[in-house]
Amino acid sequence: MDRRSLIATTGVVGLAGLMAACGKKEEAAPAAPAAAAPAAPAVQTGETIRWRLASSFPKSLDTIFGTAEVFAKKVSEMTGGKFQISVHAGGELMPAFGVVDGVQSEAVEMAHTAPYYFYGKDPTFCLGCAVPFGMNARQMTAWMYEGNGLKLMREFYAKYNIVNLPGGNTGAQMGGWFRKEIKSVADLKGLKFRTNPFAGRVLEPFGVVPQSIPGADLYPALEKGTLDALEWVGPYDDQKLGFNKVAPFYYYPGWWEGGPQLDFYINSKAWDKLSAEYKAVVEAAASNAHVSMLAKYDARNPAALKQMVGSGTKLRPFTQDVMTAAFKSAQDIYADLNNTNPEWKKVYGDYSKFLADQNAWFRFTEGTFDRFMQQQKL
Repeated sequence: MDRRSLIATTGVVGLAGLMAACGKKEEAAPAAPAAAAPAAPAVQTGETIRWRLASSFPKSLDTIFGTAEVFAKKVSEMTGGKFQISVHAGGELMPAFGVVDGVQSEAVEMAHTAPYYFYGKDPTFCLGCAVPFGMNARQMTAWMYEGNGLKLMREFYAKYNIVNLPGGNTGAQMGGWFRKEIKSVADLKGLKFRTNPFAGRVLEPFGVVPQSIPGADLYPALEKGTLDALEWVGPYDDQKLGFNKVAPFYYYPGWWEGGPQLDFYINSKAWDKLSAEYKAVVEAAASNAHVSMLAKYDARNPAALKQMVGSGTKLRPFTQDVMTAAFKSAQDIYADLNNTNPEWKKVYGDYSKFLADQNAWFRFTEGTFDRFMQQQKL
């Protein structure tokens, strides 16, 4: 949602108040003071609408799955209950990784998902979420709202009959849970590792066997040895899913997703049928949900990490040779995609330039400040 959309959203409330005030002026003054009328909803007119939202996430995750619920609740509140969106967990209406097809085919009006799940359709999807050694959460939000991110991704998604809105960010993620220590690149050989598809491609040259498994199925896969390692999000979600009970080593950072953005995908025909007022409500509710997700993770991750370390979890950084080798592998893939995928090249050209400028700025401000503060005892 750009600034004009925000003004439009605010204008809905202002218009409602103005209409109510004008109506009161035309009425005769009552003989005695009347009780104050209840506050009118933001949108006073409009048809009753019911949509279904397919999530890619299990209900057990109040952060990610819960973000779609935050969104739906806000839409209802802002329309006086006239616009209802039911939220369905991954696998309930369709497979967790089937939501793009579901929205595209109009099986559901919308979805909430991580775009990089759909790398197999086109790696360009990942630029709307996260790519290895890419933007952090603040940079991604800046590119979407104040750069060309939202515009470019809308153009890309048009061929899938999708209108997208930012739908949350986890912040920089952890590198995941491992049954054994990773002391060098050589230790990656043969590792069955659940990670996002793009990270998997980066790791394949080192002998990693990438796996793509929905969140609800991860714990049994790690417990039974179907996986040697996995990554999900970070301490709060990982603790809820119990990964610390079946793998001792917790690595950082998740260099493949420094600031992964989730999206609300809306079928373009369903979107076009909405009134201007309802579109403004949906944009405002999505923006609210977008902010709330990162706030929850930032607030809840520290305590969860302390608890897991206190119960025996062993924190380990990825070694410098692993980080350097992965970075080079990622750059080689980007160069190849620039030569073979016009859609990728169009979006990545803008993305990479924005990232370079952001890193130059963050180096002097956020980076320096954070490094100093993290060395202090508060």
